[in-house]
Amino acid sequence: MNMLVGYGSVAVFFLIVVAALELTKRKDATFSEYATAGRSFGSFFGTMAFLNTWLPGTMFISFAGLAAGAGVIGFYSLIYSLLAVVLMFFLAKPVHDWGKRYDLRTQADLLGARYNSRAVRVVAALIGIAASFPWIVLGMQSLALVFQYLSFGRIGGATAVLIGIVVIGLRQIWTIRFGMRGVIISDMVQGTVAYFVGTLVILGLLTWLVSNGHGFGDVDPTHFELPGPGSALGPLYLSSLILTGALGGWCWPDIFVRLFTARSAATIKRSAVQAAPVLLIFGAALTLMAIAASSVPGVAEAPDDVWFIAAGVGGTGLITVAGICVVAATMGNVGANLQALGTQTANDIIGVAKGVRVTDPRIGRIAVGVLTLSAALGASATVGISSGLITLALISYQGICQLAPTLFLGIFWRKGTAAAAVSAMSSGFATAAVLQWLYPVSIPWLGGLTSGVAALAVNAAVYVAVTYSAPMNDTERNRVGQLFDRLSESKTDPDPESRSSPDTESDSDTTRQYTHQ
Repeated sequence: MNMLVGYGSVAVFFLIVVAALELTKRKDATFSEYATAGRSFGSFFGTMAFLNTWLPGTMFISFAGLAAGAGVIGFYSLIYSLLAVVLMFFLAKPVHDWGKRYDLRTQADLLGARYNSRAVRVVAALIGIAASFPWIVLGMQSLALVFQYLSFGRIGGATAVLIGIVVIGLRQIWTIRFGMRGVIISDMVQGTVAYFVGTLVILGLLTWLVSNGHGFGDVDPTHFELPGPGSALGPLYLSSLILTGALGGWCWPDIFVRLFTARSAATIKRSAVQAAPVLLIFGAALTLMAIAASSVPGVAEAPDDVWFIAAGVGGTGLITVAGICVVAATMGNVGANLQALGTQTANDIIGVAKGVRVTDPRIGRIAVGVLTLSAALGASATVGISSGLITLALISYQGICQLAPTLFLGIFWRKGTAAAAVSAMSSGFATAAVLQWLYPVSIPWLGGLTSGVAALAVNAAVYVAVTYSAPMNDTERNRVGQLFDRLSESKTDPDPESRSSPDTESDSDTTRQYTHQ
C-alpha cells in the first residue's frame, strides 16, 4: 500500500505537468521560436525557469549530503548562487539585446557573433556539451534514490535507477515536442512544487529536528569548521568553490539561454530580483536542515540520504512529498539541459558543419531525442553509482568555467579577439583536465585552489596576452565598436510586465542576422 501511494503520487504529478503542457501548447514555426520560446515570457516565468534549471534535484541529495557530511561548507552553493544572480542583472542588457537584434539562439551563437568567428562558436559549444552532459546522467541517477525510498523497501538500487531513467525519458517526449516554450511552462509547475512546497517541508523538518533532540548543539563540532591554513584541503579551497560556482553558473548553456527567452532586459533584471530571496530562503533552510539532521541515526553512514531519512519522521505521506520535490526539480533541470544541448548541437555544430543557418525546428527535436537516448544509455551503464554525486558536479564545474574569460571579457570588454578566445578556452580546458586528473580535490602547492580556478588563471592570462600581442585590425575594431555602441542606443521596454500574456510579444527584429552567420 505504501508503495502504491508513493509511485501513484509521482504518476499524478507527472500527469499534472503533462496536462499543463498540453493545455498551453503552441506550435513553433521556426527554429528560433523553438530555441528561445519567441523571446516572449514575463519575469515570473523567467524566475521560475531560472530556479528550476539552477536548482537540480541533486540539491536535495548530493548538496544536502555535503552539508550533512561536512557541515557549514555546504553554504558555498548558496553564496555562489546569490553572486550568480548579481551577474544575471548585469548580463541582462547585452545578452538580451544582442540576442534579439541578431537572432541569437544559444550561448555559443552569441560568442560566435561577438568574435565574428565560427571557431569560437564551435569550441564554446563543444565545451558546453562536454561539461553539461554528465549532469543529465546525474539527474537521471538522482531519481534512483527517490524510487528506492518511495517503494518502501520493495525495490533495489539497480531497478530504481532503471525506473528513474524510464520516467525522465518519457518526460522528454514533451521537451522534444514543445521546445523551450514547453520547458518554461513546465518549470512553473515543477518549480512551484520543488522550491515553494519543498521549502515548507524543509522548514517543518528543521523545526521538528531542533525540537526533538537534534539541535545544532548536538552536531559534531567539526561541522562548524571551514578549511583554513594547515588543513588538508587548503585555505583557498572554499573560495575556489565559490568562484567557480559564480563564474561557471552563467557558462552553462541551459542557464544562459534563459536570457534569450525573456521579453526584455528589464524583465530579466526583474527576474533576478525575484529569484534572490527564493534562493536565499530555500538554500539556507536546506543547508541548516541537513546540518541539524547530521545527528540523526543513519545520516552519518549515508549523508546523501539525509533528505529522505529526515522526512521519515512524517511517515509515508511526508516521504512521498519529499520524493515529488526531487522529481520536480530533476525534471526541470534535465529537461532544460537536454533542450539547451540539443539546440546547441543543431545550431552550433550541425549548422556550422553544413555552413547553413538552421531554420527547421525538426533538427532541434532530433538532436534533443538523440541526447536523451544517449543519456539514458549512459545512466543505465553506470547503474550502482548512487552516492558521492557531488564529486561529479564539482568536476563538471572545473570544465565549464573555462568559458568564463571568453564570455565575460567578450561581453564587457571590446578588445578581446577571436584568436584570444579560442586560445584561452582551449588552454584553460586542457589545463583543468590535466590538473583535475592529478589533483581531484584541491592543489596543495597552490594553497588549496581547485583545478578549475588554477586553469582560469592560465585561461585569462592567455586571453589577455593574445589580445595584446595580436590585436584586431581596423575593420574588426569598427565592427565590435558598432556592436557595443548599439547597446547604448537600444531602449529597454519601460514596463515589460504590462502585457497580459507571456506569449504575445512580436519578434520581428529577430529576422536580422549577424555577419558571422
